[in-house]
Amino acid sequence: MLTLSQISAPGLASTNPAASPLLTPTAIIDMLATQRIPSSAMSFVVVDAEDGHVVVSQLPDIPRSPASTLKTLTTIAALDLLGPAYTWHTHALIRGELNDGVLKGDLILKGGGDPYMTLERWWNFTHELRAKGLKSIQGDIIIDNTAFQLPAPDPGAFDGKPNRSYNVIPDALMINFQSIQFRVAPNPLTRKVEVFTDPMLPNLSIDNQIKFAQGRCRRTNARVDFEVITDTWDQVRFIGALAASCPPRNFTRVLMQPTSYAYGAFVSLWREQGGEITGKLRIKPTPIDAKLFMDFESLTVSEIVRLTNKFSSNLMARHLLLTEGAVRYGPPATVEKGINAITEWSQSRALSLKGVDIDNGSGLSRNTHITVQQMAAILNAAYHSPYAPEFVASLPLAGVDGTLHSRMKGEPLGAVRLKTGHIDGVSGVAGYVTSPKGKTYILVSLINHIRADYGAAEPVHAALVEWILGNL
Repeated sequence: MLTLSQISAPGLASTNPAASPLLTPTAIIDMLATQRIPSSAMSFVVVDAEDGHVVVSQLPDIPRSPASTLKTLTTIAALDLLGPAYTWHTHALIRGELNDGVLKGDLILKGGGDPYMTLERWWNFTHELRAKGLKSIQGDIIIDNTAFQLPAPDPGAFDGKPNRSYNVIPDALMINFQSIQFRVAPNPLTRKVEVFTDPMLPNLSIDNQIKFAQGRCRRTNARVDFEVITDTWDQVRFIGALAASCPPRNFTRVLMQPTSYAYGAFVSLWREQGGEITGKLRIKPTPIDAKLFMDFESLTVSEIVRLTNKFSSNLMARHLLLTEGAVRYGPPATVEKGINAITEWSQSRALSLKGVDIDNGSGLSRNTHITVQQMAAILNAAYHSPYAPEFVASLPLAGVDGTLHSRMKGEPLGAVRLKTGHIDGVSGVAGYVTSPKGKTYILVSLINHIRADYGAAEPVHAALVEWILGNL
């Protein structure tokens, strides 16, 4: 049996040392033609997961944009470098005197890079503070987010849409993915159009200029426009008109700055639970005379990896990369340290990342290119890793969950586990397919073509899966 160290970088071995892999199956050629995708725009490889032999491939050595399939690299490296039980810690420290629940001084919230501090978990954080006896904060809230050291953020750099959830920039105290859910609904009783937010942040200003309209819900009586009117994203404006018969509009946007969001959500939840606070927000490193009051632990790496891959979270993948660097080279976390940690890890596993720009580790990048052979080698390493059960279980199940919940529904349950990827002009899948004979194959398929934006690539990936299940 071939070991990873025996695989010639960046490729894998053929099914027969004296023979080349099979030619592209006719079913795939026909599907490419049906979807009007040139064969030159697609690379794929099917590999026997047990011995690393290549069964069939097409243009396996051409670097292509992988989109979110790159998360397979970041997540298996995280399991290996950090361990599945690794956790992040968010600290609450106090500075001043605490008597009978009243803090005459400052409360410091020190972020440790938790990738999944949702609103519910932030509520638990505030609740635990209350349970430890803190009732009133007669000082400021100091936020320390120095665990991450990142260049000046440009959330719109990728596609010019800085307020979309997939573009959110990492922060050491990232709360709820910095996202706000808006619900815009006409109220026939008050004859007004109301705007609701979740969470309700006291430091977010909403200028609601939507008119309550008469008549049917169409054209100018069914349009709402939203705009951010400050550079700090803490003021928004709604304009347009909605008729009484219009259904509510729901959408999510990234707003505020990470520290302002964390502060606003904390104040809102703190007061909701009966706590008092009189001070303001300050952003600075933890004062040397502050004392630890509470340590709030995150989910484990294995849980974070599962969420990252199942739902293709760019932010969580980026936090994983940053953490890998900080653990390997020491704080503060930087992108460069994260890239170096993954590069060093790949070399220790005899994996070639030659020519691969890891960038931010999420695949949300126009700079990242990788060959399907290189990615198959990564998936081979994952399959033979001590943490293979955690990694394989993190991948979406066809027709069941994650980003595959509505795709390939006709496949045998549990037989197809694939990480998906999509950005403009790119579609990909990477993972494992288990044949009816019980044999597992690695599948990597990347299509870089404008037709991917119209759903044309998905039937081609599905045809590859069908071929594996029907012929191997």
